[in-house]
Amino acid sequence: MASRFRSGPLILGATLILANLAGGAELRERVVESILPALAYGPHCWSTIELQNLGDRAVFVTVEGHRSSGALVPLVGHAGILFRLAPSESGNYKLALEEETTGAWVKVKENVPRPEQSPVIAVRGVTECVVNDQLRTTLRELAYPTRNPWFSGDVAGLPGDMIYLINSAEHAATASVCYSAGGLYSVPAGSRPAQLAPICSSAFDVQVPPFGTRQIPIENDGNTHFSVKTRGESMVLQMLRPVAAGVRMYSVDSTVKFGEEVPK
Repeated sequence: MASRFRSGPLILGATLILANLAGGAELRERVVESILPALAYGPHCWSTIELQNLGDRAVFVTVEGHRSSGALVPLVGHAGILFRLAPSESGNYKLALEEETTGAWVKVKENVPRPEQSPVIAVRGVTECVVNDQLRTTLRELAYPTRNPWFSGDVAGLPGDMIYLINSAEHAATASVCYSAGGLYSVPAGSRPAQLAPICSSAFDVQVPPFGTRQIPIENDGNTHFSVKTRGESMVLQMLRPVAAGVRMYSVDSTVKFGEEVPK
């Protein structure tokens, strides 16, 4: 009889624990990630990351800077990377980089505490370079990682352009590059229509380390077609167009659209 009476409180306690766990899951916060790619630093260039809280609540934000190799970079004047922005508050940040580079990048992570709330942090990147005693400014376009993005297109209209690639995940990724003179071939696929693919006059595969980047020129030995396919969980592709300047300075070509693998 004693054991029978003890089972009631035990069942009730287990029910309360499960209810608390379910309530915690409903209130579980999420993290929204965005990427600012292709930040330039050096003797003549510097880049600024600008954040602004557009909401009516305080927000915790992580500003995680990386070299092109993937290594973490500290922020100028700050000991850490986690910041609290009050409603309507803004913050400006720079990476502590002394070497010349156009491949640095930043991951901005915003903590959204409740499921019904939306992200409220506006992110903006600016690169400035001094060229012939003139200050040249280009905006960095915000990007969001996708799974296995790809690009394929004709080289005409893209002279001097460059694909900028980021692996923003903790696992290595790969990129397969094909330069073609315009020839196509097809492989029979059973009852399905044959798909045409370019004949690569030059091709290579490259591994991208965790948090690493690659810059791949569109033009190579007179090719007329270029394609790149990636394999990675969290990848960013951007098309960079050189700016008429005496330093290595690029603007983002936002007219170029990239493909993304459709989840099965």
